[in-house]
Amino acid sequence: MKKILSIVLASMLAISITACGTNETPEETPGETPAETPAETPSGDVVEVQIGFENSMSEPIGQALEKWQQLVDEQGDGTMKIVLYPDSQLGSKNELIDSMLLGEPVMTLADGAFYADYGVKDFGILFGPFLFDTWDQAWTLTESDWYQEQSGLLEEKGLKLITSNWKYGDRHTMTTTPVNGPDDLKGLKVRVPSNQIQTEGFNAMGATAVGLPLGDTYEALTTGTITGVENPLATLYGRKFQEVAKYLILDAHVKNFTTWVTGTMFFDSLTPEQQKLLVETGEEAGFHNNDLVDAAEADYLQKFKDEGVTVTEVDEATQKAFKEAAMSFYDLGDTFGWSDGLYETVREAMGAE
Repeated sequence: MKKILSIVLASMLAISITACGTNETPEETPGETPAETPAETPSGDVVEVQIGFENSMSEPIGQALEKWQQLVDEQGDGTMKIVLYPDSQLGSKNELIDSMLLGEPVMTLADGAFYADYGVKDFGILFGPFLFDTWDQAWTLTESDWYQEQSGLLEEKGLKLITSNWKYGDRHTMTTTPVNGPDDLKGLKVRVPSNQIQTEGFNAMGATAVGLPLGDTYEALTTGTITGVENPLATLYGRKFQEVAKYLILDAHVKNFTTWVTGTMFFDSLTPEQQKLLVETGEEAGFHNNDLVDAAEADYLQKFKDEGVTVTEVDEATQKAFKEAAMSFYDLGDTFGWSDGLYETVREAMGAE
């Protein structure tokens, strides 16, 4: 019996030694590199950048975000990915910005008017009505020393601009009654984003501005709580406002470039390589976005007309009347906490005559 037991134990020991030998890494031959299987980053080490935004995926900006997502996947090393949350799925713009200040890995699009409410007062002028005469002026401004200074002040408040080269579009006005000039805005309640700059800007144009989340606007138009909404064509169509507001005036009261912003706390937690990847791919996706926006303008106008919307072009005289009405906005610098002579400073920085 003892002899049998000894034979069994010896056999088990031999099997154990053989198994261990098969798991050893073979020695490398000098001058040769062993074949390697690409390592996968553990799922717990992948940084998920959650981009929340109000727009639908069908809009140019939604398509451009998919491009950004793709660029990060293609150019990165697998340690960072972008996850998209359209249609305010992550909350309102203000809620998202508050989350950024707490260090959450979120990002959203926002503009100077919101940054003014978060402490960088002079940034608010970027959303002033009829500030820019051309898009080239807007891009010149984003490359100026003035803009870089304001971006630095924003970082001190806890918010980091990732990119500023995304065209959101010319903002136009859609209403439930005809508007042919600034006088027709009187008595109309027009939805604007919930910030002081855009509220006062539209008030200066003659309407009564009502701050509402974009997701609540369709119902408010349906019930008559508001009688108008302003936004670029892609957003106006994407939210189906043509179903409840049948008049569109192409006033282009704001040339709206937008920025993508995250919290400095989160941005600083990224590696230098991840930071560079996020910024560079964001800018590349921005150029793609701008091409999409430009290409879609005529298509959206035709769709509005096909669905029964009366589209009013604005001639030079009417545009001048709108601009003159809006100039009272720039007299509110003290109300907004602006630096002295800010309007003149910004116009010079953008190269305006």
